[in-house]
Parts: sequence; C-alpha cells; structure tokens
Amino acid sequence: MNQTAPAPGGTRERLLAAAEQLLLVSPYDEVSVRAICAAAGANAAAAHYHFGSKEALVSALLEDRLGPVWADRLAAVTEGESSVADVVDAVIEPFVTLVADPIGQLHVRLLAQFVAGRHSGTGWQGPWFTIGTWAGLLPGVDPAEAGRRWMLAFDLIILRFGVGQELSPRSVASLRDFVLAGLTAPQGDTR
Repeated sequence: MNQTAPAPGGTRERLLAAAEQLLLVSPYDEVSVRAICAAAGANAAAAHYHFGSKEALVSALLEDRLGPVWADRLAAVTEGESSVADVVDAVIEPFVTLVADPIGQLHVRLLAQFVAGRHSGTGWQGPWFTIGTWAGLLPGVDPAEAGRRWMLAFDLIILRFGVGQELSPRSVASLRDFVLAGLTAPQGDTR
C-alpha cells in the first residue's frame, strides 16, 4: 500500500489535509475515519478527539476552505447599505469560480452532499454557515420566514452547483434571478 507522508502542522491540520486528499479521489461514504487518521499519521482516535465525528471533521474542512472565499465579500455587503441582490451576488459569484477548479468542485460537492443528506452532526461554527446570520438580511420579512427562505435559497444554489459541472452564464443568471425573486417576495399569510 502506497502511503503519502503526513502534511506538516498540528494534528488537526494534518487530519483536514488528509481528509481533503482522500476525498479528492474517493466518495464521502467510502472514506473512513481510520483511513483519514492513517493518512494524517495520527492515532486512530485523533479525529474523534479533535472533531467528534467524520461529519464534524468534513464540516470543519468545508468551513476552513470555503469560509475565506465568502468572508470579506459577505462582510462588505452586510455592513453597508447593500441590497438583497448584492447579497445574492456575493453568495453566487464564488460558486462560479469554485466549480471551475477541481479542488473547489470537491468542496462544493461535499457541501452539496451535506445539504442533501441533512447531516445533523455537522456542528457548523462560522457565522456564514449558520442560518441565524442570514435571517436579518431580508427587510420586511420576519426572522423565522427569512430563515426558511434562505434555507431554500441555499439548498437550490448549493445543490445546483454541487453537481460538479460549470453552469453557463445564462443558467447562473437565471438561478440568481430565481433566488432573488424568492427572497424578496412579499411575505404572505403564515397560517
């Protein structure tokens, strides 16, 4: 068996790098925690110690790799007088870049698996990965309804980009318009 040398850095970072490398060549369900620990040169219990579960490890990987892609852009549009359209653009535009890159595709595909599978043990930590951050970004819509709308918007965006192929500019524009229409629709009767 050909085993690569562990990545430099602390155990946590080595586990993240090992998981990323293994998930580049194998589907999520076929990558075991044991294989991740072995590739990282770590004790078999290291993943549980640092993350608690495989889902939490992969969530941390996604937050670590994807969080910076959106952080500055989303901070800029949410701190100022930006429109909902500006926020939607700040969410969608990085996906276009990500799916054009093999490692970016991996991250988006994993994110799509988590969304589609509704993995409950993921334990998202970053503010842009929790729906509460988004609830106040829809003027005139109560926070509970805003949260539901954002969940549907993210499901659609993530799952559409998560198929692993680039979307045409027309498809991206249609997706953007559809998401924007759903987010900005007048709030109906919530009975």
